[in-house]
Amino acid sequence: MVKAYLALEDGTVVEGVAFGAERDAEGELVFNTAMTGYVEALTDPSYKGQILMMTYPLIGNYGVCREDFESDGVKVEGFVVKELCRHPSNWRSEMSVDELLKEYDVPGIEGVDTRMITKKTRIYGAMKAVIAVGDDVDKERLVERARNQPSITELDLVDKVCVKEPRRIEAKKPRFEVVLIDHGIKMSIVRQLLLRGVSVTLVPYTYPAEKILEEDYDGVFISNGPGDPARVSESVETIRRLAGKLPMAGICLGHQLVARAFNAKTFKLKFGHHGANQPVKDFETGRVFISSQNHGFAVDEKTLPKDMEVTQINLNDRTVEGIRHRDIPLISVQYHPEAGPGPHDTYFFFDEFVRMLEEY
Repeated sequence: MVKAYLALEDGTVVEGVAFGAERDAEGELVFNTAMTGYVEALTDPSYKGQILMMTYPLIGNYGVCREDFESDGVKVEGFVVKELCRHPSNWRSEMSVDELLKEYDVPGIEGVDTRMITKKTRIYGAMKAVIAVGDDVDKERLVERARNQPSITELDLVDKVCVKEPRRIEAKKPRFEVVLIDHGIKMSIVRQLLLRGVSVTLVPYTYPAEKILEEDYDGVFISNGPGDPARVSESVETIRRLAGKLPMAGICLGHQLVARAFNAKTFKLKFGHHGANQPVKDFETGRVFISSQNHGFAVDEKTLPKDMEVTQINLNDRTVEGIRHRDIPLISVQYHPEAGPGPHDTYFFFDEFVRMLEEY
């Protein structure tokens, strides 16, 4: 077994065992509280630029199935677990997590006290971190390396995970044609749209609004993605130009970009929401839904204009989870209604979008 070390910017250094690719990695360390769904998390483009740590202690017991991928491969910078199962037992399994990370050249570290590191993160906040593989490691230099790397607010990550050219995916029984502005889409979102007869054309976030308006689309969908919404000004301008001309919906980063297009502000959360157990209250029905989430930024409610209505909030920290425009067909949510993984409580978001398309 090869040694590995995890160093955090607060000076913490822990020793463990390496798995996956035997190389170093840098990124912002975030923790995910879901008990299952590690394959979906590892392949979620929203984790680009981050080292992912699972709080559930045993990871990998049901192996890896490519059918569960949310993108074309592993997108996290590194993976941290308490205990790795190297011999999974599941009829669907095609490989182990160790083999998956080796295939995509991503390092992992196991045998560390993830509970302790999670508690530290909740106190200190999401921290810059380094995974280093090997026996001869200078711990002080590792900490300095963690501290000196750029913050996630200084990185342009969307360009690394979005499509480069338009790509159309047709529904089996097409009813509507929607353009999807891609910042690193989770394929579960596309699947939910296709199930409802919505054919999707993915375009890069730099795609001009004028070109979108030239095509005969029924609506606009704005995807999730990694990093700070303040660094995706191209999409903000596109949303601004399209708002009111076509029905529009956004998820996660897309939700934040919608808010910024109407001159609201966003801010960085202390350690973000990453998991499948976040309670969201819907003001219209009074119901509370359990949701799947993965974001490090949120919309500042105080800066929303009067024509934007808050429809849902997070019951843990009262952050904005849903908004709707009072005058034009536009809705967005901060959580992931497609789940993948997580509870299916919020699939209705896609039904609401389809109703908007029907009415338009």
